[in-house]
Amino acid sequence: MSLSSRFRAAAVIATVTVVVAVSGLVALRQSPAAHPSLDQFYLLTAVDDDVADAAIEVIGTHWRDGYAGILWDMLRFLRPPVEVLGVQSSVPEHPSARVFRRLVGVLENKTGQRHGNDILRWQQWIWQQPYLPHPEYAAFKGRWYSQIDPGFGEFFPEGVESLIRLDEVDWGGVVPNGIPPLELPEHLSAAEATYLADDDIVFGFVVGDEARAYPKRILAWHEMAIDVVGGLDLTIVYCTLCGTVIPYESVADGRRIQFGTSGLLYRSNKLMFDGATKSLWNTLEGIPVVGSLVGSGLELTRRSVVTTTWGEWRRRHPDTTVLSLDTGYQRDYSEGAAYRDYFATDRLMFQVQASDDRLANKAEVVVMLLDDPAGGDRHPVALSVALLAQRPIFQAEVAGQAFVVVTSRFGASRVYDSTGRRFDRWADDSRVFDDEGRTWLVAEGELVSEEDPTVRLARLPAHRAFWFGWYAQFARTVLFQ
Repeated sequence: MSLSSRFRAAAVIATVTVVVAVSGLVALRQSPAAHPSLDQFYLLTAVDDDVADAAIEVIGTHWRDGYAGILWDMLRFLRPPVEVLGVQSSVPEHPSARVFRRLVGVLENKTGQRHGNDILRWQQWIWQQPYLPHPEYAAFKGRWYSQIDPGFGEFFPEGVESLIRLDEVDWGGVVPNGIPPLELPEHLSAAEATYLADDDIVFGFVVGDEARAYPKRILAWHEMAIDVVGGLDLTIVYCTLCGTVIPYESVADGRRIQFGTSGLLYRSNKLMFDGATKSLWNTLEGIPVVGSLVGSGLELTRRSVVTTTWGEWRRRHPDTTVLSLDTGYQRDYSEGAAYRDYFATDRLMFQVQASDDRLANKAEVVVMLLDDPAGGDRHPVALSVALLAQRPIFQAEVAGQAFVVVTSRFGASRVYDSTGRRFDRWADDSRVFDDEGRTWLVAEGELVSEEDPTVRLARLPAHRAFWFGWYAQFARTVLFQ
């Protein structure tokens, strides 16, 4: 079964569960007087029309467009009506479809919008409105989603703090850790990894004296690896939907954090969670965005990673280790098997609130967050992989940070702090010339002057992403194309 088929099947299961279980939902506390209590929204799903109509009247008396997010979350898991023009069906309408019609009717009546049964258009309209949700929206989301799996309820306790719009948090089609992370996976030497072809894609990095490669064909099925490389605890996060792999140090502010995959998305990017507090973390920034850790100042440290071919990585790092196929799970780990249909087109699986047509949705970009020298917000930067292929030595400066991107003939891009030095061209597969004819070794951690090895230029943490996913998170990004 394809991944999209599994998502659709999971949605049908959720639909049935919601319809059966909703009668047991109870509001645990009354909302402030200015807002209807959550139980009124639950009653919108009642089988009895009179009960639902009474709830509609109560909600209508207090209506604010910020409530639309609650109704959309309900619609998300209901079966839409079957529209057959000019044909009277003899099949009784599913109870879920009746509720769907009712909720759409409330939305159209109260907002004046006419999007009918098109929930994606409703979603976009909601995102265009100011974010003024019901004060207990998080509690609603936790109880509603907990019908799919109780674990979702732990992410949205009463009064939870959030840095992001909760109406942009969507279900990705699996339960928490339903896409199982690899925990301390088995590794092989390069010589033992006979299952890999030279042109297979890997994500490689070096910690201390140890090089490690994570094949895309394996990591795409797990989206996270908890591992130790060079004695350092790491959480390697892969959001397949937005094409991003980031190795994070697992220890932040002196505490080791155990992460899992929440099964939830924010702007089509996976949200991970920490096991201790069940806070949700933004995987592109490495910070908690929903939960008790919001405002804690915790931030994960990124490590540099390169996307390249197994052949190039092995030649540069003959002593590398690489993931074994013996993961403990039964998957089709052949190259390109995971997400094959998704990667084959420019279509998105989940829509985002903003897009930019300067590049195709899934055009690959090398991205980074540059520190502001004045201590302000970081500056997002994206460089088109197509541009870097044409200009294998590319230099620029953003917000006072000068950098150079060196891209190998196999497409591996590494970014370094140039400190204002100018570089000219590649000398061979491992060295580049500067504009004065001196050679520099392209190492994983630094650019090293061969004339004076004490002179080194630091590697800047950067990784690849799909353009749509990066832009959805960082609309003010500086794009080089």
